[in-house]
Amino acid sequence: MNKTVPSAAYDIDIVAWADEQAALLRAGKLSQIDIQHIADEVEDVGKSEQRELASRMAVLLVHLLKWTHQPERQGASWRRTITEQRRMIERRLARTPSLRADMRDPEWLADIWSDAVSKAIDKAGLVELPEACPWSRDEILDLDYLPS
Repeated sequence: MNKTVPSAAYDIDIVAWADEQAALLRAGKLSQIDIQHIADEVEDVGKSEQRELASRMAVLLVHLLKWTHQPERQGASWRRTITEQRRMIERRLARTPSLRADMRDPEWLADIWSDAVSKAIDKAGLVELPEACPWSRDEILDLDYLPS
């Protein structure tokens, strides 16, 4: 496995490039693969999983904020969204256990909280929201928990 032989197809047609790289890998032609771009794409898979988790968590937190700060608007739709996001987060964590480290990282949660607060202000008109997340990770993910 010496220097990579980059494929022009990567910049032109990533699907064709991916098919070509897969065929080269399966054929054992490792000296012909585009190592740098393959490494980039593999890293992107992980980042995509992380973005998916962060997005679902932010949606969940926005709905928990709305549930708390707009009790007159609580309804089945918000409850379904909260439940669905919790289930999808659990599925993501079951399929990709390494993401649990993100969930335990206080900085990660603070970033997600900041995003959720911004969205709650912009989309729901909420004001005077807490600077830090008021719920524990267990409460956030508990299928039966709804803040009062």
